[in-house]
Amino acid sequence: MRTLAALVFPGFQTLDFFGPMEMLGGLGKEIEIVTVAVGRGPVPSVHGQSIVVDRTIFEKDDYDLLFIPGGDTALIAGQDAGLLAWLRAASAKAERIMTVCTGSVLLGMTGVLDGRRATTNKMDFTKTVPLAPRVDWVREARWVEDGKFFTSSGVSAGMDMALAVIADLYGIEAAERQAKGCEYEWHKDAGRDPFAKLAGLV
Repeated sequence: MRTLAALVFPGFQTLDFFGPMEMLGGLGKEIEIVTVAVGRGPVPSVHGQSIVVDRTIFEKDDYDLLFIPGGDTALIAGQDAGLLAWLRAASAKAERIMTVCTGSVLLGMTGVLDGRRATTNKMDFTKTVPLAPRVDWVREARWVEDGKFFTSSGVSAGMDMALAVIADLYGIEAAERQAKGCEYEWHKDAGRDPFAKLAGLV
């Protein structure tokens, strides 16, 4: 069994988080999902519903997998030096690191993506990527794989990225089963990104 630390912060984007968790959680006993936050109290999403936290960042930083959602408040979370330090430590120990939307920028603010290829939400691309200027930001990509780092574009792209990670760790058939079980049409082409054009990035 692999342990997955799924970070939440006030205002996290709901589909960023729950879409990939549906895919990864569907593997059953293969992955144990642990919800992690800075504090112990319930953490509200951008839409108001709250999620219960399993552990704080101060209790543990060695997980097999690390997941970081986005949301406008991810950039506020990036002002927390303790959180950035935990993300650096957890990233160093994790087998795979996954980010969605502005969660990629949050991780980029730690420095661990410096010199690596990564992508993020296209609608906010030009406003957010300057916060992590040493990252090799990819303007047109549904998701980007660089070593153990899997970063994805906005919101729904996280599900495609999560399935790519499942295929990487457990095989393509396992990923296809998850997509079918969710009645989800998996976009397997990481470079397929119509939203980059809509955002005027290409």
